[in-house]
Order: sequence, then structure tokens, then C-alpha cells
Amino acid sequence: MKTKTLKKIGLIFLAGILVITGLLFYFNYQVMNQPLLAKEQTLIEKQNEITKQIQAEISSDPKLYNNPFEISPLTSLITFTSEEPISVNMTIKGQHGSKDISQEFEASSTHYLPVYGLYPDTNNQVIINYGDQEQVFNIQTDPLPDDFLASVENITYDQNYQSELMADFYFLTPASKGYTSAYDINGNVRWYLSENLVWEIRYLENGNLVLSNEKIINPPYYTTGFYEMSMSGKIFKEYIQPGGYHHDLAELPNGNFLVASSDFENFTVEDIIVEQDRTTGEIVKTIDLKEILDTESGKSENWIDFDWFHNNSVWYDEPTNSITLSGRHQDIVVNIDYDSLEINYIVGNPDTFSADMQKYFLKPTNDLEWPYAQHAAKILPNGNLFIFDNGINRSKNPDDYLAAQDNYSRGVIYEINQADMTIKQVFEYGKERGSDYFSSYISDVDYLGEDHYLIHSGGVAFLDNQVLNAPPGINDADRLASYTSEVKDNKLIFELELNQNYYRAQKMNIYNSNQSLNMDLAESLGGLNSTIYFEAKKQFIKPEFDQAIIDQYDIKVSNFDNRVSLSGEFDKTDNVKVVLYKNYQTYSYLVRLSERPYTAMCIIIFDDGTQRVEHFINDDNRLKGEYLVLFELNGKLYSSGHKVDFKP
Repeated sequence: MKTKTLKKIGLIFLAGILVITGLLFYFNYQVMNQPLLAKEQTLIEKQNEITKQIQAEISSDPKLYNNPFEISPLTSLITFTSEEPISVNMTIKGQHGSKDISQEFEASSTHYLPVYGLYPDTNNQVIINYGDQEQVFNIQTDPLPDDFLASVENITYDQNYQSELMADFYFLTPASKGYTSAYDINGNVRWYLSENLVWEIRYLENGNLVLSNEKIINPPYYTTGFYEMSMSGKIFKEYIQPGGYHHDLAELPNGNFLVASSDFENFTVEDIIVEQDRTTGEIVKTIDLKEILDTESGKSENWIDFDWFHNNSVWYDEPTNSITLSGRHQDIVVNIDYDSLEINYIVGNPDTFSADMQKYFLKPTNDLEWPYAQHAAKILPNGNLFIFDNGINRSKNPDDYLAAQDNYSRGVIYEINQADMTIKQVFEYGKERGSDYFSSYISDVDYLGEDHYLIHSGGVAFLDNQVLNAPPGINDADRLASYTSEVKDNKLIFELELNQNYYRAQKMNIYNSNQSLNMDLAESLGGLNSTIYFEAKKQFIKPEFDQAIIDQYDIKVSNFDNRVSLSGEFDKTDNVKVVLYKNYQTYSYLVRLSERPYTAMCIIIFDDGTQRVEHFINDDNRLKGEYLVLFELNGKLYSSGHKVDFKP
């Protein structure tokens, strides 16, 4: 009798287990029974398809492709084959007072001829000559996009330098709104990109262009890496860094890249520099500035704990084997031995720095002014230091802060004597122009030759005709300006004034090489670290799908290759998490909403009390299989209605 009772209890218990298991399975099935979100095609994948098609279509008959790689609308590509290797001369006819562009391409029997410097909304005439043949192409371009907000407010140039000035274009990368673009000396737009590729723009040693990629790794502006590409928009290589890319990079003598990065795993930004192998994408050296500098010293008004240094430039100097970095939030420029990572010297106001740091500061030998919130630090061929001194506050003491309307920005050159640990100011431009030239953020300088400089005050902003001491987006602004000034022999020989803010400027010839366009397929090198989850736990969940909430917060999910993002518009007081769910296992990722917006680049975070935030989850084989994307908002769990697949 007792045995039968025990068997009955056992059967009831087993049945209960089966029922509970079945219910759990049913609820898990119901939770996971969501559509799988398709992966978005990458720019490289798109372009490789285009490249293959162009290669397949080439023949002895010249063929024209407008905007061939779909991101550089004022470029074209002419292709054809010839029986024997022949060289080709190309002429792009100038208009509106600008000279023709002439380019010779090396002898080849397979011709991929890029056409650069076209005018928008124009029937451009392009002529190619080869052998005894002449071909004329009339290339009709589209108008500039409706949201191409930039317009030329003023152009100044010295007629005595006209022939020299007409040789190159002025390339600019936008601070927030706008397009990476190029202007001739008459103010005509001659090149722009339709993708948001920003930060540093310049030619590498091999003649290729470098720009950030378009993929955000963390808000507001940190990208996963950068592209090596052509003016046509064709990408050759993509380099991804574990902590992403921002602001600047340098090319080392061994061909590797020295890249400004961040330490998201330890919740700091703009304080890591990595050396990345150019061939493999492997990170071969990591420099953590937290291990070199005092993070609590020399705080500027913009200092915050997670962005304590805010490195905005990277410069390698081969003669001294040193790197020069610019810490905007400590108002210092730091020169470091690349092998030992010992500090060689620091340029800046030593007030409020710790006693241990004082020995590194250079001592002035003339009546100089220290830089504040500076950008674009670089060593000139003669060893001098050239920077853009934004000049915010012009003091480390809040009681002595200089108001914006009394302030100025400038390009400044210092003569450095490292042996004596002394410094002397030897050149400046911009101070004499007063507050109208004052840029509270971004900006650039470049060396064009002896006594020949480009000085770019890119972040000028006004409200009610009063210049602002902070970027627009932090304060309202009703007028923006940038000044790209070319100075030679202490004279202003050219200036382009635009009605938008631009991060960096570069004067370059639009053709950097006589080679035909490299048509190899693009590849991506390097990789991201997995995003650290806030918490992981086994739990039974039953999230609510609420279309009204999704619409109210404008929730969107995007799926990439082992990378997913959730974006929405949230109030800064909201508590938001992204949650991935699979088989009762949840991984939660905290979305950081800033109590104050980032202060270095004009990304408009706040808008009527809300901020548009996109949170990315990158995975390096930690997650495998299909996960439901959820979001937790102020303690309540919602389903996004989408499932994503992380490939093993």
C-alpha cells in the first residue's frame, strides 16, 4: 500500500515537472517566436559587388560610370581596354573662373580612369586623349542634396598668389551636420561624400585617402574604425580597432597605423592609442594614458571623469621617435618617447597639476601665451610645435576666466628646446582677429611649406551676435561659421568662410597619383571587443510588446554581422537597458544617458529635453545563435519585436 502511494506521488510529481517544463517551453517559444531581423549589407559588401560588375563589363569601347561607387557623387569612372599598353591624358574643363584639371595616367592595356573635380548640377566636359584618339564625355551631375547646408559666406585671396592657389582644393570634414567636401578657390563645391565619413582627412604615403568609417561604436561620435580609400569613394581597406577610432591617426615608418582609441571596458574614452599592423589588422601595441599621466591633475572646465584627457591628435615624429598628443580637457600637449613611453615634455599651463607632474613642463624664455583646449598638435620639420589654440577661458583659475566676447583662437608655433626644457613662442595667427575668429571646439592647423601654413578655425558659433564659449548643441546658436585661412610669409593669402562648423581642413590636389584606380576587392581588418554586459542571469521572462511605447520612444533595431544596435529617443532621467534573451538566459547592457552633452564636437544630443541614443552591442564569439532583442525602460521589460542571429 505504501509502495503504491509513493509511486502515485512520484507520477504526480513527474507529471508536474512535465507540465512545468512544457509551460516553460511554451512560454519560451512564445517569447522567441519573433521574426529574424535581416542583416544590413555593409558598404564594403556593396562596393565589392559593384567592383565585380565593372570588371566584368570592361571592353575596348570606353564606358562611363557616374558616381561609380555610390558615395562620391562628383566623380566618374571611364573604363576601356587597349591592345597595347598606352598612356592616357585626361582634361576636366574648368568653369566659373577655375582652371582645367589635367591628369596623365601611366601606360596600361586595362584602363580604369577616375574623373575627379566635377561641378554639381552641371554638364561637365571631360576629354581623354590616347594614341591618336580623342574622346569627349559630357557628364551631367545632380544638384547638391537639399540638406547640403553649407554656403560660402566670403572668399579672400591675394592675386599675387593666384597661380599657386588654383592648384589645390580645400577639403573639410563636418563637425555634425553637413558633408565631407572640397572647394576650389572660387568657392565651388568640387567633391563631396554622401556617407558620413569624418575626422582626419589626408593622403597616406601610398596616395590613398584616409577617413573614418560610418559605423558608430559608441555615441556620440566614436566609430569602429577607418577606411583607406580613393577620391572616387572606392574603399581599399577598412581597419577596425577594439576600442574604436576617433579624431586622428598617424602613419609609422614601418607602415603601421598609430590610432586614437578609447577604453570602453574601463569606462573611459579618448585616452588609448594603439599601433595597428597594416597588413593583418592586429593590435601590436597599446598605450594607456592612465598609466602615464595623472588623471586628476590640471582639470579644465570641460573635464569629466570618463573623458579626463580627451586626446584629439596623434603625431609621430621620426627624428625623435616620439609621439605628440593633445589633451583638450587638461589643456596640455604631451610628447612621449615611443619606445619607453616616458614623458619627454609637456606644453601648457602647469597650474593645478600635481607636484609629480611639474618636472615635465617646459619653461618659457619669452612672453608667450599657453594654449587652452587645443587641437591638431604636430611637430614641424625643424622640430617646432604647431597647434591650434582654441583658447577656452585662457586660465586654469575660474576666477580669471576670459569671456568669449573678449577671447580669440589662433594657430601658434612654439620653439622647443628639450635639452634645456624650455619653450619660446615664434609665430601666431588669429589673435589679431579677436572673438569673431574664436572657436570653442574642433579646428586644425597644417604645415604647407616653410613659412606657409593652413589655419582652420572651424567651430565659431554665435547667438544674438554674441560669440559662444561652448559648442552649439550645448548652447543654442543662430549662426555658425568656419574660417579656413592660408597664411604665407605672415600674410593671409586665401580664406574660405563657410556658414557651418567643420572639424578639420586640408589643402590637397584632388589627384594624388598617376596610377589608374586600384580595382582590387576591399577587405576589413582588425576587430572589436565584445561589449561588456551589465548583468547576466537565468530567469523566466514574459516581456510585453507595446507598439505605442515603441512609437513614443522611436525604438529601432539594426542587425549587422555579429553586431546589433537599438536606438531611441529618451529623456536624460530615463533608466534604459538593452537586453538579449535566449533560453531563459538574459544579458543586460546599460545605455548611458548623459547628464551633460559631450563638449568636444557638435553632435546635438539634447533636443527639447530628450536625446537620440543608439547603443551598439558588438560580439566576438561570446554570443552564439538567435537572441530576442528586448529593452528595459524604467524597470519594465518590453520586446522590440525582433530577433537577431550571432554567428559562431
